[in-house]
Amino acid sequence: METLAKEFQDNTAPRLQKYLVLKSWWATNYVSDWWEEYVYLRGRTPLMVNSNYYAMDFVLIRNTNVQAARVGNAVHAMIMYRRKLDREEIKPVMALGMVPMCSYQMERMFNTTRIPGKETDVLQHLSESRHVAVYHKGRFFKVWLYEGSRLLKPRDLELQFQRILDDPSPPQPGEEKLAALTAGGRVEWAQARQTFFSSGKNRTALDTIERAAFFVALDEESHCYNPDDEASLSLYGKALLHGNCYNRWFDKSFTLISFKNGILGLNTEHSWADAPIIGHLWEFVLGTDTFHLGYSENGHCVGEPNMKLVPPQRLQWDIPEQCREAIENSYQVAKALADDVELYCFQFLPFGKGLIKKCRTSPDAFVQIALQLAHFRDKGKFCLTYEASMTRMFREGRTETVRSCTSESTAFVQAMVKGSHTKEDLQDLFRKASEKHQNMYRLAMTGAGIDRHLFCLYIVSKYLGVSSPFLAEVLSEPWSLSTSQIPQYQIRMFDPNQYPNHLGAGGGFGPVSAPEGWWLVAPEPWSFSLGVQTWA
Repeated sequence: METLAKEFQDNTAPRLQKYLVLKSWWATNYVSDWWEEYVYLRGRTPLMVNSNYYAMDFVLIRNTNVQAARVGNAVHAMIMYRRKLDREEIKPVMALGMVPMCSYQMERMFNTTRIPGKETDVLQHLSESRHVAVYHKGRFFKVWLYEGSRLLKPRDLELQFQRILDDPSPPQPGEEKLAALTAGGRVEWAQARQTFFSSGKNRTALDTIERAAFFVALDEESHCYNPDDEASLSLYGKALLHGNCYNRWFDKSFTLISFKNGILGLNTEHSWADAPIIGHLWEFVLGTDTFHLGYSENGHCVGEPNMKLVPPQRLQWDIPEQCREAIENSYQVAKALADDVELYCFQFLPFGKGLIKKCRTSPDAFVQIALQLAHFRDKGKFCLTYEASMTRMFREGRTETVRSCTSESTAFVQAMVKGSHTKEDLQDLFRKASEKHQNMYRLAMTGAGIDRHLFCLYIVSKYLGVSSPFLAEVLSEPWSLSTSQIPQYQIRMFDPNQYPNHLGAGGGFGPVSAPEGWWLVAPEPWSFSLGVQTWA
C-alpha cells in the first residue's frame, strides 16, 4: 500500500487534482453533486435497508392511543413546519452557538420523490403540494391538506384519516403489494414504471403519490417500547426500517408511519439529505404534538371536526397480470433482504453522556473507543471503521468519514485485553486515543478529511479513463463497522431536564457490508450532536 500510495502521489494524483481544482472554481461544492449522483442516485440495489433509514417516536410516553388523532396532529405539525420553511422562518442550526450550518438540504424535504431510471434515478422536487398519499390495508388514498386556502385543523385531518381506517372496501387486483416495486431493484422498477404506469388511470394514480407532500402509512399492527419485552424495541425498529416490504413508499422523501396504537415513526429516503435534517423536522413535530397541539380527555385532537369535508379519494388502478408478476418479483427480492437483516436495539441505563463529560472526555470518542474494544473482544481483530461527520459548515456540505480505528485506539484496546497494565497506564492510553479521535473529527468537520477527496479523485480518474491501483484498493475496502448518530434537541422546543421521559430512541440504518455487516442504532444517551461534543 505504501508503494501504491507513493506512486499515486508522485504520478497520478497531481493530474487528477488539477481537474478538481478547476471544478472547485465553478461548483458550489466540489463533492456534493457527485456524492448525490454516484453514491445514491446511480445505485441499482434496493433502497429499502441498503439506503433508507428510520427514526423513532418518543419511547417512554404515549400522548394518545387513537391512531387517527396522532396522525392528524403529526401531519398538521409537518405542514406548519413546511410553511415556516417556505417563509424562511426556521433559524439555522448553530455549531458551538456561533457558526451557522448550511440549510440547503432542507429545501427538498417536502414535495420530493426519487424517480427510478434504468441507469440513474432523478429527484423530482415540486414547489408546492396540497395533498398527502395514504396507504392502508392494501388501498391508496389521496387526502387534501387544505380547504380552499385554509390548512385543515388537526381534528379535520383526524376525521379524514378515520374515514380511511373505517373504509371497508377491498384492494383492487394487484394494488395491495404495489409499493413493493419501490422496495426491489431500481432497474426493474424503472422498466415496470415505463411499461405499465406511463398512461391512463395508472399514470394519474402514480402522479398523485409522486406529487404528494409526503407519504403516510397507516399500519394495522402495533409497536412500542415495552420494558418487560426485550425484543419490543428491535421489532419496532424493523417495522420502521422495512415494514412488510410493501406498506412503505420508499421513493418518497419520507414516509410517516403510524401504528394502530398511536405510535409513530419515519422511513426516509437518503439521497436528498442526511439524518440531522429529518431529525430537525421530527423534533419539531414531536414537540408541537406534545406541547402545543395536545389532545382532548378521550384522546382525540382538540376541536370539532367539519363533517362536510370531501372524503379522501381512492386511487384507481388497472394493473395487468404482467405488472403483477413484476410486483411479486420485487416483493420476493425485498422480502429476502428484509429477512436477512438482524436488528437489535436495547436500552442502556447505567450512565449517559453527562457522566462521560464529568470525566472530561468527549462522549463521541468514548463510544467509538468502546466500540473498538467490543469489536476486538467479539472478533479478535480490528477492522476499518466508518463514523459519519457532517460538513455543513460549508455550503451544500453533506458528510465526511472519520476513520475511528486509529493506532491510538488499538493500543488502548490491546492493553485492555492484555489485562496486565496499571489503571494509570490505561487512563493515559485512553486519553491519547480520545484526543486523537476528537482531532480527527474536528478535521473531518472542517474540510480536512480524506475520504470524500479520494472519492472525487476516483470519479475524475474514471472520467479520464486513468487506471489507479491505489484508488481501486482504497475504495474497495469494506467498512465492517459502520456507525452514525442523530443529533437531539437541535431546536430546543422543551427542556429535557424538566421532561426527562420525552426521549426519542434515535434511529437506524442497514448494514453497509457483508457478510460481517455491523450497524449501530443510537439510543438516547448517545443521540447528540457529535460536532458540538467534539469541539467541547
